[in-house]
Amino acid sequence: MGRGMGRIFITGSSTGLGLMAGRLLAEQGHDVVLHARSEARAKDARAELGRDAPVVIGDVSTIAAMRRVAEQANRLGPFDAVIHNVAVGYRERRIETEDGLPHLFAINTLAPYVLTALIGKPARLVYLSSGMHHSADANLQDLAWKKRSWAGAQAYAESKLHDVLLAFAMARRWPDVRSNALEPGWVATRMGGPGAPDDLDQGHRTQVWLAASDDPAAQVSGEYFYHLQRRAPNPSARDEALQDGLIEACRKLSGVALPD
Repeated sequence: MGRGMGRIFITGSSTGLGLMAGRLLAEQGHDVVLHARSEARAKDARAELGRDAPVVIGDVSTIAAMRRVAEQANRLGPFDAVIHNVAVGYRERRIETEDGLPHLFAINTLAPYVLTALIGKPARLVYLSSGMHHSADANLQDLAWKKRSWAGAQAYAESKLHDVLLAFAMARRWPDVRSNALEPGWVATRMGGPGAPDDLDQGHRTQVWLAASDDPAAQVSGEYFYHLQRRAPNPSARDEALQDGLIEACRKLSGVALPD
């Protein structure tokens, strides 16, 4: 990271792209803090990583659990970078959390917002989106899917647009933090499925690069990437009123405000 090795927290990193990113960062000499939903998954993740990395434990589908995860992370910080990787996939049926929110929205949209707000400000923020965000609308009027019939793929695509809106909002609000979003490609993780056509070996490299590289191309803010290259996001992601609208909606739903 230019100033020596970094300390990096990766949400949703007990399997898949999050764990792959953790492994690569650890190989590069960074201090990695993982996140797992349960103690059993934490144990598996440490075994996969091949070292005894600290693991924050908690299922971020509820606001109370999001707060607990942030508290645990802050005890292990401060961080040079936070990679917001945690997500559930588009095949999910409608499940409602104890907060009365769709499980998918809570994990994919609200958790990155709450964790951004509550974890001590890092030097870099990285948000994982998806190619599916390109065809989505933000639908801020019905984030909780109260007015519409549930459609898992649409809900997933919307949540991944929300992640880009959040990345760009943070780039504006926190000019001292580099905040970017990326799509890893449709890769053969447990979420992507075995038939996914994209290169799995490329799937985790962009988030690692954005989190830790001293390459000038990675030291930007408010940009969107695919396979180490800038890519145009869904044009609505640049709409500052939409960015601010999402932030305000998440504040109301979670009771958690972003610090200045």
